[in-house]
Amino acid sequence: MTQTTLRDDELLDLVQRQTLRYFWDFAHPVSGLARERSDVTPGCGPDVVTTGGTGFGIMAIIAGVERGWLDRAAASNRLLEMARFLGHAERHHGIFAHWLDGRTGRTVAFSELDDGADLVETSFLLMGLLTARQYFGGNGAAERELRERVDALWNEAEFDWHTKGDEDMLYWHWSERHGWAMNHPIRGWNECLVTYVLAASSRRHAVRPEAYHRGWAGGSRFANGRTYHGIRLPLGPDHGGPLFFAHYSFMGLDPRGLEDRYADYLEQNVAHTLINHRHCVANPNGHAGYGEACWGLTASDDPWGYEAHAPDRDRGVITPTAAIASMPYTPALSLAALRHFMDYDDGRLWTDMGFVDAFCPAEAWRAGSHLAIDQGPIVVMIENHRSGLLWRLFMSCPEIRDGLRRLGFTSPHLGATSA
Repeated sequence: MTQTTLRDDELLDLVQRQTLRYFWDFAHPVSGLARERSDVTPGCGPDVVTTGGTGFGIMAIIAGVERGWLDRAAASNRLLEMARFLGHAERHHGIFAHWLDGRTGRTVAFSELDDGADLVETSFLLMGLLTARQYFGGNGAAERELRERVDALWNEAEFDWHTKGDEDMLYWHWSERHGWAMNHPIRGWNECLVTYVLAASSRRHAVRPEAYHRGWAGGSRFANGRTYHGIRLPLGPDHGGPLFFAHYSFMGLDPRGLEDRYADYLEQNVAHTLINHRHCVANPNGHAGYGEACWGLTASDDPWGYEAHAPDRDRGVITPTAAIASMPYTPALSLAALRHFMDYDDGRLWTDMGFVDAFCPAEAWRAGSHLAIDQGPIVVMIENHRSGLLWRLFMSCPEIRDGLRRLGFTSPHLGATSA
């Protein structure tokens, strides 16, 4: 029996379990954190670990435990080692950098000015850590200490510092050397919704709801309402942007029934995904290989470097995580794409750590890399499609429920008291 003749559930088991190896077998040997990428590039060697990708990996490990592929005690011990390392790693007002040295915990500069706090990457990490806190609720010493250490990291994260002096806006970066020089306000619509939810949920360093409404929702590229390929898009840039907008925050935030004054977030993510799919089927640029089962534009490596691929930045590069991690939104289309990727190029996209990062049919190119931020959503969003596990756990956090209420959200997870 070949892989593509497996039943749907068997195939999803295979893809999740093998992709999980990136975070379990390939984790950094000292810290246990997720390496940024599986290959070595200038400025990013084997000791560079990724803050946000580690958060995604934590959620993937939880899925592996729940599926019986990882031993619970081994997983809780691994996560405890990671939490201990993070507790001693360099932070900037409680916020981690985008990259760390997996041996020492020191900040590794992501760019010349980006050598300090990265609020968005830290949000993805905290989303994973809070999910782990909710899952590992046992009375054993390891699980108790894990919860305590997660709470410490969460409580010490100074979201309010990132208002740059009490503005009604969060800013992405801050550095001891360069201060606010990057001057990057976090405005929607993009992948950063969970950053504002966490900032509103913090027990010690919360921001005012006005930051969400005036900062996040106040940008010129937030509301949309236009139609693309016959589909109305509530929020975001024209044609939706790269598909990771529909993935990263929603690895923990359950979009089903999640609404506020601006959007129904399941409607938003389904529309975004369908527009991406229909763009690839229409293929206005005539790229080789595109079709009903070969679709998905998002950020990834490509033959010329790295790009946040999207319908308006379409280089002819398909990124497997784009379609596969959209499975909660377009299950039939995503499963068809997954099967196509398995067969493509005589199976050469499939490796011992899951699918390669991307491929470009016109250039006869396929990546020699895997990236944590692309592998993690494959495992997590397939699991959310199958069981809703990570959604249920993250949305069970009392702080998150309170934060969502403060921002004016409604959700089935908030119960009758939502407002």
